[in-house]
Amino acid sequence: MPRANANGIELEYEIFGDSNAAPLLLIAGLGAQMVSWDDDFCRLLASRDFRVIRFDNRDAGLSSWMQAAYTLDDMAADAVGLLETLGIPAAHVVGASMGGFIAQLVALNHPERVLTLTSIMSGPNGHDQVQPTAEGTAVLMAPAPESREERIQLGVWAKQKLLGPQDPFDEAYERARIERAVDRAYNPAGFMRQLAGIMAADGRLQRLRLLRIPTLVIHGDADILVPVENGRNVAAAVAGARLVEIEGMGHDVPRRVWDQVADEIAALARQAATPC
Repeated sequence: MPRANANGIELEYEIFGDSNAAPLLLIAGLGAQMVSWDDDFCRLLASRDFRVIRFDNRDAGLSSWMQAAYTLDDMAADAVGLLETLGIPAAHVVGASMGGFIAQLVALNHPERVLTLTSIMSGPNGHDQVQPTAEGTAVLMAPAPESREERIQLGVWAKQKLLGPQDPFDEAYERARIERAVDRAYNPAGFMRQLAGIMAADGRLQRLRLLRIPTLVIHGDADILVPVENGRNVAAAVAGARLVEIEGMGHDVPRRVWDQVADEIAALARQAATPC
């Protein structure tokens, strides 16, 4: 995979789709690598006339692993730095979970770089955040195991816990994806530094009320890690934002909703491109 020098670090990235299509930047969640955006989902987005860019956040996957603490604003600057390196003036920006936190900050801190904003199963951070359920907190704070097999088993367990009630658990599929991620890179210290960045972040609802970028908020109504009230609050804060609540979806973007999510993102892009 190619690597880019961006914001003083190296970021591993991959591109799907036509080089002349509208750029769409995918930002992954806490501890997640770019492969958490399923290959087939990326191809599906590319089929909607997007040039899809996924990348490893700092301290995850094959991007630079850090030592010192950093903020979500630093991670937003990484995303902008990647766009700069790729020669992309502005992109449709899509983030899931922590990636949604970062995507919101890209839009707030660098609005000229964002054509549209899509925030998936995410929230407003800080005192504005509705906290996880006890079960969600247990998943978040599970200790990092030592062996490869224990790491895979923890990932499978966490995925099963976070799925919504309308999403049957496909163990073979999920295990293969988790094995790929564990074998590609495993960085529990990076997970903790990212989590510290989340915990230190200020609430954003007041700032989001000033945002004037076409915005889509997608959230499952059965999310135990980032409860749906967070998505509702983000959507209510951003003028004109569209909220899509998906029944029975947990903290995941399951295959059954891929077409719906891709269609919503494409519709937002068309809306933004239509002169008022």
